[in-house]
Amino acid sequence: MVLQRNVPITIWGWADAGEKVSVTFSSKTISVKADKTGNWKVVFPSMKEGGPYTMTIKGRNTINLDNILIGEVWICSGQSNMEWILYNAKDGIRESSEANYPEIRLFTVPRKTALQPQDDLAGGEWMECNPQNAAAFSAVGYFFGRELYTRLHVPIGLINSSWGGTLIEPWTSDDALSAVPGTNEWVSRLKNLDIKKLEAEQKARYDKIRNTISGNTDGLVDGKALWADVDLNDHDWIPIKVPGLWEQSILPGLDGVVWFRYEFNVPADMTQSDVKLSLGKIDDSDITWVNGIKVGEMEQKYDKPRIYTVYKGVLKPGRNVITVRVDDTGGGGGFWSDEGELRIDDGKQSIALSGTWKCKISPVNFRLDEALVGPNDYPSILYNGMIHPLLNYAARGVIWYQGESNCDRAYHYRTLFPLMINNWREKWHNPDLVFLFVQLANFKQPSTVPGNSDWAELREAQLMTLSVPKTGMAVIIDVGEANDIHPRNKQDVGYRLSLAARKIAYNEDIVFSGPIFKSYTINGNKIEIEFDHIGSGLIAKDKYGYLKGFSIAGEDQQFRWAKAYIHDNKVIVYSDEITAPVAVRYAWADNPDDANLYNKEGLPASPFRTDTWKGITE
Repeated sequence: MVLQRNVPITIWGWADAGEKVSVTFSSKTISVKADKTGNWKVVFPSMKEGGPYTMTIKGRNTINLDNILIGEVWICSGQSNMEWILYNAKDGIRESSEANYPEIRLFTVPRKTALQPQDDLAGGEWMECNPQNAAAFSAVGYFFGRELYTRLHVPIGLINSSWGGTLIEPWTSDDALSAVPGTNEWVSRLKNLDIKKLEAEQKARYDKIRNTISGNTDGLVDGKALWADVDLNDHDWIPIKVPGLWEQSILPGLDGVVWFRYEFNVPADMTQSDVKLSLGKIDDSDITWVNGIKVGEMEQKYDKPRIYTVYKGVLKPGRNVITVRVDDTGGGGGFWSDEGELRIDDGKQSIALSGTWKCKISPVNFRLDEALVGPNDYPSILYNGMIHPLLNYAARGVIWYQGESNCDRAYHYRTLFPLMINNWREKWHNPDLVFLFVQLANFKQPSTVPGNSDWAELREAQLMTLSVPKTGMAVIIDVGEANDIHPRNKQDVGYRLSLAARKIAYNEDIVFSGPIFKSYTINGNKIEIEFDHIGSGLIAKDKYGYLKGFSIAGEDQQFRWAKAYIHDNKVIVYSDEITAPVAVRYAWADNPDDANLYNKEGLPASPFRTDTWKGITE
C-alpha cells in the first residue's frame, strides 16, 4: 500500500474487547488496548516519502504487512466515467501493456450500499500497478496518478471508490443532507426505513421472478432460436412496457438473459422493399429476429442504437413477430431509449413499436442482486458503505467525476456539490483536503440554434463550485462524443486533473486551467469579456482564427449566434441583428462541439453565461 507522507499515520482495526495490541512500524512500536466494543487505533508520527517498509500488528494473533511505501494518496470517486477501466479507454490495450509502475499502488473499493455508516469495507486489496492490475482500474485515476508520479517522483496511492449511474446525494452523509430543503425528507425516509418490511417485500419480488423461469434451457439451443418461432405459444410470457429498463418495472435486481416478443401488423405495400428496424439502445447485448429470421445482433454495446435492415421477403402482410434476446451483465437491462426510437419504416411510412411487449426470463446467466437497496434508492448509502470506512486513511485529496445523473436537477447541484465537498473535509478532519473535479464533457447531438440546456446548467454549477477553497476543475468540452456518454479519451481528463493537482496541492508555478469568465462590459452593440487564467494569451483553435460557440441576446432574452474575436486578450462579442445586447453565453449547450476558445497552453475555456435568467432546472 501507500500511506500519505508528511501527516500523522493512523493504523486501526478490531480485536476482542480489552485485548492488548501492539503495532511496529519503521522501528517504532506503539501499544494500545481495544475498547469495550473491540475497536483500537494507534497514530504514528508523519514520515517523508520512501520505503518499502514492513509493519507487524500483534494481539492474540499476528499480522505482517510488507512492501509499504510512503507517498501521495488520492481518492478517485464519482460515477461511470470515473469507474471506466483503463482497458476500455482510448488506446486501452497499448496503455494497459505499458502500465508498469511498481511505485504506483491501486485499490478498488467494492460496491456496497449501507443504511448505516460502516466501519469496514466489503473487501478489496492494494495492488501494484502492472499491466494486468491497471487494465481493470479506473482509467482517469490511472492517468492522473501516472502524471503525478512522473512529475513528483514519489510513490502514488490511488483509491477508486466509484459507482456508475449514481447521484451525488448517496455520496453525502445524512447529517449534512438533513439541512438541505428538498433533500431532508428523503433522508427522513431512510431513517424511518422498516428493514424487516423491506426484506419481506424483496423476498416476495424475487420469488415472483424465480417462478417465471420454467425449464432448464434457454430459448437458444445449438444456435437455433426456439423462442423466436412465429407460432410459439407464449401464454406463460409476462407483459412488460418497452422501452424501459426491466429493473425499474417488473424485474428488479435481475441480471442475465431476458427474451422479448412483440406482434405488429404490416400493410401489404410495406413488404415490397427492405425496411429499417430501429430498437434504440439495448443494455447490454442483443440478438434480434423478425418472423424467426435473424436480422442483427450487437455484443456489449449498451450505448449504441440498434438499427437493423429487414430485407424484402422477411415481413409478411398482416401479423409479424419481433423477438429480441437481451443479455444484461450488470446494472440496468433492456431497452432504454425514447419511445419514438422504436419503430420500423420503409422511408414512406413508419410503424411504432413501443408499448406492451411480452418477456420471458432465461435460466442462462440468471442471477439476482441481493442488495436490499440500489445505489440511488436513498441518500447517504454510498457514503455509508464506500466512503465512511476510509475516513481514518489520510489522503492528499480527491478527484471527482460525476454529475451526469444530476443534470435534470442541475440548479440544486449548486448546493449539493459544495455541500458534499465540505462534508467530506469535515468527516476526514481535514479542511485542506484538495478536491479536484471534472466538468461534464460535451454529449448528445449538437444544437443548430442557441437554446437552454440542463447539461450546460450542471457545468455552470460545477464552475460555481470553484468558489470553494482548494478546489480545481478540468474542462473537457473538447473530448466528448455525441453518441457516447463515456468518452474514451481519458488521457486528457487525467492530465488536466493532474495540472490542477500540481498547482493547488503541490504549489507548482504552472498554468493549470483554461480561461474562466471574469467580467463583462457592454460597449454599444458589443460586449467585451474578460477572463482569468488566460496563461500566455487567448487563442481561437481554428485555422482561420474565427471564434465559435458564442451567442448573444438583447432584453427579449432571445439568443442568436454571435460573431466574436480576440482583442488584447479579451473577447469581443456582437451580432448584426442585435443593436442593444445585454447578455452573452459561451458553449451553452449539451454538446458545444464547435467551442474553440483556449489559452496558448492548450487548455479550453469553461462554458459560461453573463446573465442570471431563470434556467430550465431551477
